[in-house]
Amino acid sequence: MQLTAPANRRTGLRDADGMAVASFVLGLLGLLVLNVLLGPIAIALAGVALWRGTARRGRALLGLGLGVADLVVLAVFVQADQTVSWSF
Repeated sequence: MQLTAPANRRTGLRDADGMAVASFVLGLLGLLVLNVLLGPIAIALAGVALWRGTARRGRALLGLGLGVADLVVLAVFVQADQTVSWSF
């Protein structure tokens, strides 16, 4: 006996679309704060969204690029300050 409705193809695409948007938002937010955490999450969400065939491919690619940019910004700050912390 099944208590929930079976997942259809549209539900999977809607989940992938949500992941693409979340990847973009987290990548953008990661440029400002917590780039060590939000960058890899944005990259992972973008990868899963692209793998599932999202209709928002552009957002997923932007999220992927922003996630990578988060890690590049982190690497630049680590090289400049020799620490992972932000100090202004």
